[in-house]
Amino acid sequence: MADLRISDQDFQRRVNSLQEEMRKENVDLWVGYSSESEASITLYLAGFQPFFDFAGVMVPREGEAVLITGGPESYEMAREFSRIKKILIHGLFVETSAPEWVPDTEILDFSNLIPQVMGSIRPKKIAISQWNTFPYIIFQDLIKNVPNAEIVSGDKMLLQVRQIKSEEEITVIAEAYRITEESVKRALEVAQIGVSERFLENEGRKVMLDLGAEGTSYPIWVCSGKNTSRSLCKSTNKPIQANELVQITFGARYQGYCGNMCRVFSMGEPNPKVKKMMSVALQSMNDALDMIRPGVLSTDVFKKYYNHLAQYGWEKFTLYGPAHGTGVSEVEGLWLSENNPFVIQPNMVFNIDIWLTDGEVGMRYEDGIVVTKNGIRELNPHRREIIIL
Repeated sequence: MADLRISDQDFQRRVNSLQEEMRKENVDLWVGYSSESEASITLYLAGFQPFFDFAGVMVPREGEAVLITGGPESYEMAREFSRIKKILIHGLFVETSAPEWVPDTEILDFSNLIPQVMGSIRPKKIAISQWNTFPYIIFQDLIKNVPNAEIVSGDKMLLQVRQIKSEEEITVIAEAYRITEESVKRALEVAQIGVSERFLENEGRKVMLDLGAEGTSYPIWVCSGKNTSRSLCKSTNKPIQANELVQITFGARYQGYCGNMCRVFSMGEPNPKVKKMMSVALQSMNDALDMIRPGVLSTDVFKKYYNHLAQYGWEKFTLYGPAHGTGVSEVEGLWLSENNPFVIQPNMVFNIDIWLTDGEVGMRYEDGIVVTKNGIRELNPHRREIIIL
Protein backbone atom coordinates (compact mmCIF):
# COMPACT_ATOMS: atom_id res chain seq x y z
CA MET A 1 0.00 0.00 0.00
CA ALA A 2 1.29 3.45 -0.91
CA ASP A 3 2.03 5.77 1.98
CA LEU A 4 -0.59 8.30 2.94
CA ARG A 5 0.88 11.74 2.34
CA ILE A 6 -0.07 15.11 3.77
CA SER A 7 -0.19 17.78 1.07
CA ASP A 8 2.17 20.73 0.70
CA GLN A 9 -0.91 22.93 1.05
CA ASP A 10 -1.57 21.57 4.54
CA PHE A 11 1.99 22.37 5.60
CA GLN A 12 1.61 25.90 4.24
CA ARG A 13 -1.67 26.21 6.20
CA ARG A 14 0.30 25.54 9.38
CA VAL A 15 2.81 28.30 8.64
CA ASN A 16 -0.02 30.68 7.75
CA SER A 17 -1.85 29.84 10.99
CA LEU A 18 1.32 30.39 13.04
CA GLN A 19 1.75 33.78 11.38
CA GLU A 20 -1.81 34.64 12.44
CA GLU A 21 -0.87 33.85 16.06
CA MET A 22 2.28 35.94 15.68
CA ARG A 23 0.24 38.93 14.54
CA LYS A 24 -2.04 38.56 17.57
CA GLU A 25 1.03 38.71 19.85
CA ASN A 26 2.86 41.37 17.80
CA VAL A 27 5.76 38.97 17.22
CA ASP A 28 8.03 39.79 14.28
CA LEU A 29 10.04 36.55 14.10
CA TRP A 30 9.40 33.05 15.42
CA VAL A 31 12.34 30.62 15.76
CA GLY A 32 11.93 26.92 16.53
CA TYR A 33 14.53 24.21 17.13
CA SER A 34 14.63 20.45 16.57
CA SER A 35 17.07 17.65 17.29
CA GLU A 36 17.11 14.02 16.23
CA SER A 37 15.44 12.98 19.49
CA GLU A 38 12.92 15.86 19.68
CA ALA A 39 11.94 16.80 16.16
CA SER A 40 8.35 17.98 16.61
CA ILE A 41 9.00 21.55 15.39
CA THR A 42 10.47 20.61 12.02
CA LEU A 43 8.20 17.60 11.62
CA TYR A 44 5.12 19.75 12.09
CA LEU A 45 6.10 22.79 10.04
CA ALA A 46 8.30 21.17 7.38
CA GLY A 47 7.77 17.39 7.52
CA PHE A 48 11.50 17.12 8.19
CA GLN A 49 13.25 14.75 10.63
CA PRO A 50 16.85 15.82 11.33
CA PHE A 51 19.57 13.19 11.70
CA PHE A 52 22.95 13.89 13.34
CA ASP A 53 22.77 17.65 12.73
CA PHE A 54 20.18 19.89 14.36
CA ALA A 55 17.50 21.78 12.45
CA GLY A 56 15.20 24.73 12.94
CA VAL A 57 12.50 26.87 11.41
CA MET A 58 12.41 30.65 11.15
CA VAL A 59 9.00 32.18 10.45
CA PRO A 60 8.63 35.93 9.78
CA ARG A 61 5.34 37.62 10.58
CA GLU A 62 4.92 38.21 6.85
CA GLY A 63 6.58 36.23 4.10
CA GLU A 64 8.24 32.86 3.54
CA ALA A 65 9.34 30.44 6.27
CA VAL A 66 12.91 29.12 6.23
CA LEU A 67 14.27 25.73 7.29
CA ILE A 68 17.70 25.84 8.97
CA THR A 69 20.04 22.85 8.74
CA GLY A 70 23.51 22.26 10.08
CA GLY A 71 25.64 20.96 7.24
CA PRO A 72 25.80 19.81 3.60
CA GLU A 73 24.47 16.29 4.28
CA SER A 74 21.43 17.65 6.08
CA TYR A 75 21.03 20.34 3.45
CA GLU A 76 20.83 17.77 0.66
CA MET A 77 18.39 15.62 2.62
CA ALA A 78 16.24 18.67 3.35
CA ARG A 79 16.16 19.61 -0.33
CA GLU A 80 14.57 16.21 -0.97
CA PHE A 81 12.20 15.88 1.97
CA SER A 82 11.42 19.28 3.51
CA ARG A 83 8.09 20.89 2.65
CA ILE A 84 9.65 24.28 3.40
CA LYS A 85 11.70 24.90 0.27
CA LYS A 86 13.87 27.80 1.36
CA ILE A 87 16.75 26.10 3.20
CA LEU A 88 19.80 27.74 4.78
CA ILE A 89 22.76 26.42 6.80
CA HIS A 90 23.68 27.80 10.23
CA GLY A 91 27.13 26.74 11.41
CA LEU A 92 26.05 26.15 15.02
CA PHE A 93 23.43 23.61 13.93
CA VAL A 94 26.19 21.16 12.98
CA GLU A 95 26.33 18.34 15.53
CA THR A 96 29.15 16.03 14.49
CA SER A 97 31.71 18.06 12.54
CA ALA A 98 33.02 21.61 12.50
CA PRO A 99 31.72 23.91 9.74
CA GLU A 100 35.23 24.71 8.53
CA TRP A 101 35.61 21.07 7.42
CA VAL A 102 33.00 21.61 4.72
CA PRO A 103 34.34 22.88 1.39
CA ASP A 104 32.33 25.19 -0.86
CA THR A 105 29.44 25.47 1.57
CA GLU A 106 27.90 28.80 2.56
CA ILE A 107 27.86 28.72 6.37
CA LEU A 108 25.78 31.45 8.00
CA ASP A 109 24.94 32.73 11.45
CA PHE A 110 22.02 34.88 12.54
CA SER A 111 23.74 38.05 11.31
CA ASN A 112 23.24 36.63 7.79
CA LEU A 113 20.08 34.62 8.37
CA ILE A 114 17.88 37.33 9.83
CA PRO A 115 18.22 39.65 6.81
CA GLN A 116 17.53 36.72 4.47
CA VAL A 117 14.31 35.97 6.38
CA MET A 118 13.22 39.49 7.35
CA GLY A 119 14.68 41.66 4.59
CA SER A 120 15.33 45.17 5.85
CA ILE A 121 13.02 44.78 8.86
CA ARG A 122 14.78 44.53 12.23
CA PRO A 123 12.71 42.29 14.53
CA LYS A 124 11.64 43.99 17.74
CA LYS A 125 9.97 40.93 19.29
CA ILE A 126 11.18 37.36 18.74
CA ALA A 127 9.48 34.19 19.94
CA ILE A 128 11.57 31.09 20.73
CA SER A 129 9.97 27.65 20.62
CA GLN A 130 11.27 24.67 22.58
CA TRP A 131 11.80 27.33 25.23
CA ASN A 132 13.16 25.00 27.91
CA THR A 133 15.60 23.14 25.62
CA PHE A 134 16.70 25.76 23.08
CA PRO A 135 20.54 25.47 22.95
CA TYR A 136 22.36 28.20 24.84
CA ILE A 137 25.08 28.75 22.23
CA ILE A 138 22.51 29.19 19.44
CA PHE A 139 20.46 31.50 21.66
CA GLN A 140 23.58 33.59 22.33
CA ASP A 141 24.22 33.97 18.61
CA LEU A 142 20.63 35.10 18.13
CA ILE A 143 20.56 37.78 20.84
CA LYS A 144 24.04 39.01 19.83
CA ASN A 145 22.57 39.97 16.47
CA VAL A 146 19.31 41.45 17.80
CA PRO A 147 20.49 42.94 21.13
CA ASN A 148 17.48 45.21 21.55
CA ALA A 149 14.77 42.71 20.67
CA GLU A 150 12.30 41.40 23.24
CA ILE A 151 12.61 37.59 23.53
CA VAL A 152 9.52 35.58 24.53
CA SER A 153 8.40 31.96 24.47
CA GLY A 154 6.74 30.85 21.24
CA ASP A 155 5.50 27.48 22.51
CA LYS A 156 1.89 28.50 23.20
CA MET A 157 1.57 30.13 19.79
CA LEU A 158 2.47 26.88 18.06
CA LEU A 159 0.29 24.81 20.37
CA GLN A 160 -2.68 26.98 19.37
CA VAL A 161 -2.10 25.83 15.81
CA ARG A 162 -1.27 22.20 16.59
CA GLN A 163 -4.20 21.50 18.90
CA ILE A 164 -6.81 21.47 16.09
CA LYS A 165 -5.95 18.85 13.47
CA SER A 166 -6.77 19.04 9.77
CA GLU A 167 -8.61 16.19 8.07
CA GLU A 168 -5.35 15.19 6.40
CA GLU A 169 -3.61 14.98 9.78
CA ILE A 170 -6.44 12.90 11.23
CA THR A 171 -6.21 10.41 8.36
CA VAL A 172 -2.49 9.90 9.02
CA ILE A 173 -2.97 9.73 12.81
CA ALA A 174 -5.67 7.07 12.39
CA GLU A 175 -3.23 4.98 10.36
CA ALA A 176 -0.57 5.33 13.07
CA TYR A 177 -3.09 4.02 15.60
CA ARG A 178 -4.22 1.19 13.33
CA ILE A 179 -0.63 0.00 12.97
CA THR A 180 -0.10 0.31 16.72
CA GLU A 181 -3.24 -1.71 17.44
CA GLU A 182 -2.05 -4.50 15.15
CA SER A 183 1.28 -4.61 16.98
CA VAL A 184 -0.48 -4.96 20.34
CA LYS A 185 -2.65 -7.75 18.94
CA ARG A 186 0.50 -9.61 17.92
CA ALA A 187 2.10 -9.26 21.34
CA LEU A 188 -1.05 -10.62 22.99
CA GLU A 189 -1.15 -13.54 20.54
CA VAL A 190 2.38 -14.73 21.29
CA ALA A 191 2.50 -13.96 25.03
CA GLN A 192 3.09 -17.02 27.21
CA ILE A 193 4.98 -18.04 30.33
CA GLY A 194 8.73 -18.07 29.73
CA VAL A 195 9.00 -15.60 26.85
CA SER A 196 10.89 -12.42 27.65
CA GLU A 197 9.67 -8.85 27.80
CA ARG A 198 12.06 -8.01 24.97
CA PHE A 199 10.69 -10.84 22.81
CA LEU A 200 7.19 -9.37 23.03
CA GLU A 201 8.50 -5.89 22.27
CA ASN A 202 10.34 -7.15 19.19
CA GLU A 203 7.26 -9.01 17.94
CA GLY A 204 5.28 -5.79 18.13
CA ARG A 205 8.07 -3.75 16.55
CA LYS A 206 8.24 -6.13 13.56
CA VAL A 207 4.52 -5.70 12.91
CA MET A 208 4.86 -1.90 12.98
CA LEU A 209 7.65 -1.92 10.41
CA ASP A 210 5.94 -4.49 8.21
CA LEU A 211 2.80 -2.31 8.10
CA GLY A 212 4.66 0.83 7.04
CA ALA A 213 5.66 2.60 10.24
CA GLU A 214 8.88 4.60 10.01
CA GLY A 215 9.70 3.73 13.60
CA THR A 216 8.21 4.10 17.05
CA SER A 217 6.57 7.10 18.70
CA TYR A 218 8.90 6.73 21.70
CA PRO A 219 11.11 3.94 23.12
CA ILE A 220 8.34 1.31 23.40
CA TRP A 221 8.43 -1.34 26.12
CA VAL A 222 6.91 -4.41 27.74
CA CYS A 223 7.33 -4.80 31.49
CA SER A 224 6.19 -7.43 33.97
CA GLY A 225 5.86 -8.08 37.69
CA LYS A 226 7.44 -5.42 39.90
CA ASN A 227 8.62 -3.51 36.83
CA THR A 228 5.02 -2.53 36.07
CA SER A 229 5.01 -0.23 39.12
CA ARG A 230 7.09 2.35 37.20
CA SER A 231 5.19 4.73 34.95
CA LEU A 232 8.16 4.70 32.54
CA CYS A 233 10.15 1.54 31.98
CA LYS A 234 12.06 -0.47 29.39
CA SER A 235 11.95 -4.04 28.18
CA THR A 236 14.46 -6.51 29.59
CA ASN A 237 15.34 -10.15 29.02
CA LYS A 238 13.35 -11.09 32.12
CA PRO A 239 11.06 -14.09 31.40
CA ILE A 240 7.37 -13.59 32.07
CA GLN A 241 6.23 -15.77 34.95
CA ALA A 242 2.94 -17.37 35.96
CA ASN A 243 0.38 -15.06 37.61
CA GLU A 244 2.40 -11.94 36.79
CA LEU A 245 0.93 -8.69 35.56
CA VAL A 246 2.33 -7.59 32.18
CA GLN A 247 2.09 -4.13 30.61
CA ILE A 248 2.41 -3.46 26.87
CA THR A 249 3.26 0.13 25.92
CA PHE A 250 3.47 0.47 22.12
CA GLY A 251 3.37 3.36 19.68
CA ALA A 252 4.03 3.41 15.93
CA ARG A 253 5.19 6.58 14.18
CA TYR A 254 3.69 7.03 10.73
CA GLN A 255 4.42 10.00 8.44
CA GLY A 256 5.74 11.86 11.48
CA TYR A 257 2.62 11.25 13.63
CA CYS A 258 2.37 9.16 16.77
CA GLY A 259 0.13 6.23 17.55
CA ASN A 260 -0.07 4.95 21.09
CA MET A 261 -1.73 2.03 22.86
CA CYS A 262 -1.28 0.41 26.25
CA ARG A 263 -2.79 -2.81 27.49
CA VAL A 264 -2.33 -4.79 30.69
CA PHE A 265 -2.81 -8.53 31.03
CA SER A 266 -2.32 -11.11 33.74
CA MET A 267 -0.52 -14.35 32.96
CA GLY A 268 -2.99 -16.38 34.98
CA GLU A 269 -5.63 -15.33 37.49
CA PRO A 270 -4.59 -12.08 39.25
CA ASN A 271 -5.10 -11.58 42.97
CA PRO A 272 -8.32 -9.77 43.99
CA LYS A 273 -6.66 -6.38 44.58
CA VAL A 274 -4.93 -6.37 41.18
CA LYS A 275 -8.12 -7.42 39.46
CA LYS A 276 -9.98 -4.62 41.23
CA MET A 277 -7.35 -2.10 40.12
CA MET A 278 -7.75 -3.30 36.53
CA SER A 279 -11.51 -2.87 36.79
CA VAL A 280 -11.27 0.63 38.28
CA ALA A 281 -8.69 1.72 35.68
CA LEU A 282 -10.89 0.49 32.83
CA GLN A 283 -13.94 2.21 34.30
CA SER A 284 -11.90 5.43 34.52
CA MET A 285 -11.07 5.07 30.84
CA ASN A 286 -14.71 4.49 29.95
CA ASP A 287 -15.76 7.52 32.01
CA ALA A 288 -13.34 9.70 30.04
CA LEU A 289 -14.59 8.25 26.75
CA ASP A 290 -18.17 9.01 27.79
CA MET A 291 -17.43 12.59 28.88
CA ILE A 292 -15.08 13.90 26.20
CA ARG A 293 -17.32 15.75 23.77
CA PRO A 294 -17.15 19.09 21.95
CA GLY A 295 -18.10 21.93 24.30
CA VAL A 296 -17.16 20.07 27.50
CA LEU A 297 -14.73 21.77 29.90
CA SER A 298 -11.52 19.79 30.35
CA THR A 299 -11.51 20.23 34.13
CA ASP A 300 -14.93 18.60 34.37
CA VAL A 301 -13.49 15.43 32.83
CA PHE A 302 -10.62 15.55 35.33
CA LYS A 303 -12.98 15.99 38.29
CA LYS A 304 -15.00 12.91 37.37
CA TYR A 305 -11.79 10.91 37.00
CA TYR A 306 -10.38 12.09 40.32
CA ASN A 307 -13.64 11.54 42.18
CA HIS A 308 -13.96 8.02 40.77
CA LEU A 309 -10.51 7.11 42.12
CA ALA A 310 -11.26 8.79 45.44
CA GLN A 311 -14.19 6.42 46.00
CA TYR A 312 -11.61 3.68 46.49
CA GLY A 313 -9.02 5.83 48.25
CA TRP A 314 -6.83 5.53 45.16
CA GLU A 315 -6.54 9.18 44.12
CA LYS A 316 -2.86 9.02 45.17
CA PHE A 317 -2.33 5.98 42.93
CA THR A 318 -2.12 8.17 39.80
CA LEU A 319 0.19 10.93 38.55
CA TYR A 320 -1.94 13.10 36.26
CA GLY A 321 -5.28 13.58 34.55
CA PRO A 322 -6.98 11.04 32.30
CA ALA A 323 -5.97 12.31 28.84
CA HIS A 324 -3.57 14.47 26.85
CA GLY A 325 -3.27 15.80 23.33
CA THR A 326 -1.17 14.00 20.74
CA GLY A 327 0.16 14.49 17.22
CA VAL A 328 3.76 14.73 16.01
CA SER A 329 4.65 14.47 19.70
CA GLU A 330 3.18 11.62 21.70
CA VAL A 331 2.34 14.14 24.43
CA GLU A 332 1.27 17.40 22.81
CA GLY A 333 -0.01 19.75 25.48
CA LEU A 334 -3.73 19.90 26.27
CA TRP A 335 -3.56 17.87 29.48
CA LEU A 336 -6.98 17.26 30.99
CA SER A 337 -5.87 18.28 34.45
CA GLU A 338 -7.08 20.19 37.47
CA ASN A 339 -5.32 23.44 36.56
CA ASN A 340 -5.59 23.50 32.76
CA PRO A 341 -9.13 24.56 31.82
CA PHE A 342 -10.04 24.63 28.13
CA VAL A 343 -13.11 23.83 26.04
CA ILE A 344 -12.84 20.58 24.07
CA GLN A 345 -13.30 21.20 20.33
CA PRO A 346 -13.86 19.13 17.19
CA ASN A 347 -10.68 17.81 15.55
CA MET A 348 -8.73 17.71 18.78
CA VAL A 349 -6.97 14.36 19.15
CA PHE A 350 -6.37 12.84 22.59
CA ASN A 351 -4.75 9.83 24.18
CA ILE A 352 -6.88 8.57 27.02
CA ASP A 353 -4.07 7.77 29.47
CA ILE A 354 -4.97 5.96 32.67
CA TRP A 355 -2.08 5.15 35.01
CA LEU A 356 -2.50 3.53 38.44
CA THR A 357 0.05 2.04 40.83
CA ASP A 358 -0.01 0.95 44.46
CA GLY A 359 3.80 0.78 44.55
CA GLU A 360 3.81 -2.98 44.03
CA VAL A 361 2.28 -3.24 40.57
CA GLY A 362 1.11 -0.66 38.07
CA MET A 363 -1.10 -0.53 35.03
CA ARG A 364 -1.54 1.79 32.10
CA TYR A 365 -4.43 1.73 29.65
CA GLU A 366 -4.11 4.08 26.70
CA ASP A 367 -6.20 4.62 23.58
CA GLY A 368 -6.53 7.35 20.95
CA ILE A 369 -9.66 9.31 20.09
CA VAL A 370 -10.61 12.08 17.67
CA VAL A 371 -13.21 14.61 18.82
CA THR A 372 -15.92 14.92 16.16
CA LYS A 373 -18.74 17.44 15.75
CA ASN A 374 -21.12 15.25 17.75
CA GLY A 375 -18.91 13.02 19.91
CA ILE A 376 -15.71 11.04 19.47
CA ARG A 377 -14.18 8.52 17.09
CA GLU A 378 -12.26 5.73 18.79
CA LEU A 379 -9.03 4.77 17.04
CA ASN A 380 -7.89 1.54 18.74
CA PRO A 381 -10.50 -0.12 20.99
CA HIS A 382 -9.12 -3.69 20.77
CA ARG A 383 -9.59 -5.65 24.02
CA ARG A 384 -10.40 -2.74 26.31
CA GLU A 385 -11.15 -5.24 29.06
CA ILE A 386 -9.63 -7.28 31.85
CA ILE A 387 -7.29 -9.62 29.95
CA ILE A 388 -6.26 -12.92 31.53
CA LEU A 389 -4.10 -15.26 29.45
